Amino acid sequence: MNASNKVYVLDTNVLIHDPNALFNFEEHDVYIPMLVLEELDKLKSGLTPVAADARHAVRAIDAVLFDSNPEQVSKGVDIKATEDDPGRGRLFIQMSGGEIAHVGETSSQKNDNQIIHDVIELQENMTDCEVILVTKDINMRLKAKGSGIAAEDYQNDQLIKDIDSLTTGYHAVKGSFWEALESVEKIKLTGDSQQLVRLESLEAVVGMPVYVNQFIFDDTEFVGRIKAVDETYASIELLNTGILMRQKVWGLMPRDILQAMSMYLIMDPDIDLVALNGPAGSGKTIIALACALELTMEEKRFNRIIATRSTRGLDEDIGFLPGTETDKMTPWLGAFTDNLEALHSEDLDPTGTSEYVDSNIPILFKSLNFVRGRSFQHSFLIVDEAQNLTPHQIKTIVTRAGEGTKVVCLGNLAQIDTPYLKPTSSGLTYMSERFKGFQHGGAITLVGVARSRLAEYAEQNL
Repeated sequence: MNASNKVYVLDTNVLIHDPNALFNFEEHDVYIPMLVLEELDKLKSGLTPVAADARHAVRAIDAVLFDSNPEQVSKGVDIKATEDDPGRGRLFIQMSGGEIAHVGETSSQKNDNQIIHDVIELQENMTDCEVILVTKDINMRLKAKGSGIAAEDYQNDQLIKDIDSLTTGYHAVKGSFWEALESVEKIKLTGDSQQLVRLESLEAVVGMPVYVNQFIFDDTEFVGRIKAVDETYASIELLNTGILMRQKVWGLMPRDILQAMSMYLIMDPDIDLVALNGPAGSGKTIIALACALELTMEEKRFNRIIATRSTRGLDEDIGFLPGTETDKMTPWLGAFTDNLEALHSEDLDPTGTSEYVDSNIPILFKSLNFVRGRSFQHSFLIVDEAQNLTPHQIKTIVTRAGEGTKVVCLGNLAQIDTPYLKPTSSGLTYMSERFKGFQHGGAITLVGVARSRLAEYAEQNL
């Protein structure tokens, strides 16, 4: 080993966040403390997403070590994702260098401090390279730095550095969009439903790169949707504020242009995935439900609606609640039933215990624990509280979409409930950025509070 190499020591939460994390450190060596393996062993049992990620991480470690003997493991085993992989660094299992005193500490604090102690010993024994602890736990990073060792967050799947860089799904142009475009390039309006413009000119007007399924609107009630983009041209679907604001989906009309864009995107049969981000009360859930009901009940595009959500309590266990899975899910999915009552009050089951809201509305409330491993065909899948999912978890859910299924993910990046995620590392952010430019996907960031004037005032002043 030499000074140009780095040694990364992985905490348990990194492997839960991304079970394939050990493959993402390029040519550098990776150490996994024995305590981390013990924690993974405790977490791996059960049907929760955390348990599934723990099992995945253990299998990834086992795939690297495979049939290596103890001597080979002590010298480090080449990290290879496949047999054809040229290899990266080496994987080591780090044995504890000895117990330290743990007076008055919880089990979690004890493990964290023991790992930090082991990293300190590793650093003392490896003076010819930089030893870095990688953890999603902010407090553990602070303790590590206070102990004189380097510590970093795991950012391999963090696509943006600042949440302000997250795609909103639209571009607002001051004044007239066409006049601004005319000042850059001579435009001849075709009068058709779509207009072809030079990509360079369009990006000069909006001031940033554009992607398919983003909207453009201005102060003159023009609204356009980017339908296609190549190296030279962008095709814009010609709309206007009136067209979008007159949409009526299952009796619901949009309250602002951003809600109207969201409806238009979800209702498009060519769109398979929509991500809606916005504050509480911005209309995410009611828009998704109204579109789901319209597409399932009226247009018959889907056979059923599946509603699920991520909450920390739900992810850990739903077994303590009485009844069937649907009964257990009802308290967690109050936002859905509240909005269903507003949209379809005459048919809402007042007990909240039936699998369907009524015999005519095929809506299933499913636990996120049981969405994994399933394949949903011809379904409208709504995933609420998606901001609490890791990138790996969001991938696991979206890949459940079978033939003819549309997925709508809802979330508020300002309300993340898990201590190991932040807006820039949330699965909702990761998905929105990864699908930017996907012909059959789109994302919209809603603003404002549409519940009531009281809710709007409270959001701004409390």
